[in-house]
Amino acid sequence: MKTRIAIFASGSGSNAQKILEHFKHHTHGEVVLVLTNNPQAYVLQRADNFEIPTHVFTRTEFYQTENVVKLLKTMEVDLIVLAGFLWLVPVSLLKAFPNQIINIHPALLPKYGGKGMYGDNVHKAVLANGETESGITIHFVNEHFDEGEIISQAKFKIEPGDTLDNIKLKGQQLEHFHFPRVVDNLATKMRSNIKS
Repeated sequence: MKTRIAIFASGSGSNAQKILEHFKHHTHGEVVLVLTNNPQAYVLQRADNFEIPTHVFTRTEFYQTENVVKLLKTMEVDLIVLAGFLWLVPVSLLKAFPNQIINIHPALLPKYGGKGMYGDNVHKAVLANGETESGITIHFVNEHFDEGEIISQAKFKIEPGDTLDNIKLKGQQLEHFHFPRVVDNLATKMRSNIKS
C-alpha cells in the first residue's frame, strides 16, 4: 500500500512539479490527484504531463458543498499537500483529514504569516523590515492562515543589496529541495501506520 497524496495549487505549481517528479517512481508514496481553484493554473498542465487526474473547483463548491471532501475520500487520499494554494481550508476538510494536510510558507513562521501574506507580499515585508535572514516553513494546516504546528524550517541569509528577485530565488531553491523530502518523510510514516 502506497500513501496516496493529493496536491492543491493555485498557480504555476513549481513545488507541485518537484513533488510529482519525486514520487513518479516511488516505493511508498504516489500523487493521485491535483486540485486547483484556478482553471488557468499552469499546475493543470504539469499534472497532465505526469498523467495525474485533476479537479478544478469554484469557491462555492469548496466552501458550501462536500464535493471536494467526497472526491478526496473516493480517491482514498491519505495526505493533502498545499503547494501554493491561497484559500483558507474549510473546517469540513480539516475534520475529514485531521493532521493530514500540510502547507509550505515562504517565510520563517510565526513571522510574516496570516491573511494576505503569500508570494511577493511576504518577501517585500521581509525586505522592508531589514531582516538579515528569511526562509521557508512547512507546517500542518489548521483553521487559521499559517498557524498550524511547524514540521520543518530552513533558512537563508539576506545579503546587503539582495533584491526581491534574489530573495525569491533563494527561497524557491529551499522549497524545491526540502518540500518533496518532508512530504516523503510523512508518506513513509503514514505507510507504516497504514500497514500496521
